[in-house]
Amino acid sequence: MESLAMVLLAVFAGGYLVLAGADVGVGMLLPWLGRDQRERRVVIASFAPFFLGNEVWLVASAGLVAGAFPGLEHRLLEELYPLVVVLLIGWVVRDMGLWLRGRVDASGWRAACDGAVVAGSWALALGWASLLGSLMGGGGLNVGSVLGLPLAAVFAWHGAGFARLRLAGELAVRAARGRGRYGVSGAVLVVAAVAAGARLPWSEVVAEGGGLSLTAVSAVVLLPLLVASQALVWRTFWGRVDSPSYL
Repeated sequence: MESLAMVLLAVFAGGYLVLAGADVGVGMLLPWLGRDQRERRVVIASFAPFFLGNEVWLVASAGLVAGAFPGLEHRLLEELYPLVVVLLIGWVVRDMGLWLRGRVDASGWRAACDGAVVAGSWALALGWASLLGSLMGGGGLNVGSVLGLPLAAVFAWHGAGFARLRLAGELAVRAARGRGRYGVSGAVLVVAAVAAGARLPWSEVVAEGGGLSLTAVSAVVLLPLLVASQALVWRTFWGRVDSPSYL
């Protein structure tokens, strides 16, 4: 059951990095992809239908860690607390910019929200990169976190690949200059997550008693539902975006 829980966690975490990593990467590149407020609105519309569903994979990962590997949750919060804070702040700031951008019809307001999207996206990319690097380096805020910093560039590259698939016209041409390959960059993120997981002492952090079995079985039930809902969203909204139709 422990092995099953580890595999499920790898699937959920990898799914988050591949799916949500795309909208994080697009947010990082927002000032470059969108040269004015209308273009930036179209760029945001390229991932607007997906970003909430993408974040569900992170919620599922956190639930699996809490139920099956509670010792890991404690260790991450204890040893990497500053990175967790950066991730939470980046998440809130980025989502706040996305939610509030269209609430006020003023250029200054939209510019501030665009800034929140960019800053939050960079915080998420750097936070996840440093966290994965710290785990690969043996844990702790040390030189190991530097190992993950190049992953922040992978998030941007991943976003360029996603934007290349979703945008149209001049915006698509601009995105193509980033040489992004959505599948390749996604594979790099998954490999990084697996490499980080391979360094963790799973036998020391696993839950005792029935908690492990209950959490693993619940995750098995959840996974096909999550995949089906994600597929439905992608089938409904997939296609090139040339106007801010979702906003």
